[in-house]
Amino acid sequence: MTHLSSREIDGMNVEQRQRRLEELREEMLQLRAQQALGGSLSDSGSYKATRRSIARLLTKMNEDSQE
Repeated sequence: MTHLSSREIDGMNVEQRQRRLEELREEMLQLRAQQALGGSLSDSGSYKATRRSIARLLTKMNEDSQE
């Protein structure tokens, strides 16, 4: 659920991207809290995948706003 490809992002409209960005940021907050409490993550790659998906979304949103 956390991983978004560039193709998926291209297929979204602006509202969907914004909504998905909020969901990913909430998920990132939960992963940080879980990590801070000393618990091990259920999927060790989920933190990295979530972070990268957020970056992809923000990059695409910035590209669209400059056009």
